Amino acid sequence: MPTTPPYLSIAAELRRRIRTGELPPGSRVPSTRAVTREWGVAMATATKALAVLRQEGLVRPEPGVGTVVVAPADPDAAPLSRERLVAASLELADAEGLNALTMRRVATALGVSTMTLYRHVPGKAELVRLMTDAACGEVPLGPVPADWRTGLEQGARWLRAVYRRHRWMAHAMASFTRPVATPNAMAYTEWVLRSLRGTRLSAADKLHAHLLIFAYVQGLSMADDLEEQARQDTGISDGEWMEQNEPRFDAIQAGGSYPELASVTSEGGFGLDLETLFEFGLRRTLDGIAALIDETSG
Repeated sequence: MPTTPPYLSIAAELRRRIRTGELPPGSRVPSTRAVTREWGVAMATATKALAVLRQEGLVRPEPGVGTVVVAPADPDAAPLSRERLVAASLELADAEGLNALTMRRVATALGVSTMTLYRHVPGKAELVRLMTDAACGEVPLGPVPADWRTGLEQGARWLRAVYRRHRWMAHAMASFTRPVATPNAMAYTEWVLRSLRGTRLSAADKLHAHLLIFAYVQGLSMADDLEEQARQDTGISDGEWMEQNEPRFDAIQAGGSYPELASVTSEGGFGLDLETLFEFGLRRTLDGIAALIDETSG
C-alpha cells in the first residue's frame, strides 16, 4: 500500500488540533522550525505541511507574529458585496502574496461558495485589477508641488509606500506594454505629468521620466516582495540566512580574486539595506532628470 507523504501526515495532525480547538482561532501554529523538531523532518517538508493548511484557508501568516489559525467565517456577517470581496482579497494577498490568491481561498475566507464570487467578478484577473485600484486609492497624493523635483520625489515616495503596504502589487503591475488600467493608477500618472508641466521637456521625455521613476520604484519593491516570500517559504529571517551563508562568501572572497569587492565590504562593514539603496537611487535618478531639463532650457 502507498504510504502517506510525511508533509500530509503533519498537515492532518495540525488540522486535527485546529478543529478540536487545541489550536484556537488567532493562536500561533508551530513554526517550520518547531515542526522540524517535533516530527524530525526537513525544513522543506515542514514548509509544505504549513502550505497545505494555508491553501485550505485554515491558517495565515501574520506579520511580526507568525502563522496563526484563521477564525471561522461569521454567519451573521453582511451579505457579500464587491467591496467586501476586494477587501478580503487585499488582506489575503498582503499576508501571503499574490500566488496564494485563488478564488477558492478568497471564498473560504469569506465563508461563501467559490461560485458566489463570480457574481461580482468574472475571474482572478479582474479581481486583481480591482484590488490594485483600491490600493492606489487608499492615500491621496495631495496638491501638485510647484517645483518639479519636489513633485517627482513626492510621487516616488507615494508609490513606494503603496508597494510597502501591498508588496504583491509590484509584480501585478510589472508589465509596461500591458499596464493595469484603473482610475486611481491613471490618476497617479496624471499627477506626475503635472509635476513636469512647467519644464521644457518634450512630451516623450516627460513620459519617459515618469516611467523611469516608476520602473525604479517597482524594481526595488519587487525585491521586497521576493524577500518576503523567501522568509515565508523558508521560515528563516534575512539575518539568519546571511549568518548561514556568510562563511561561503568569506571563503570565496579569501582567494584574493575580488580585491575591489573586499575593499568596499571591509571598510567599516557594509550591510545592504533596500531603504538606503532607494534613497541613493532616487537622488541619482532625479539628478539625471535635472541635467536633461537643464539641457532643454539652455
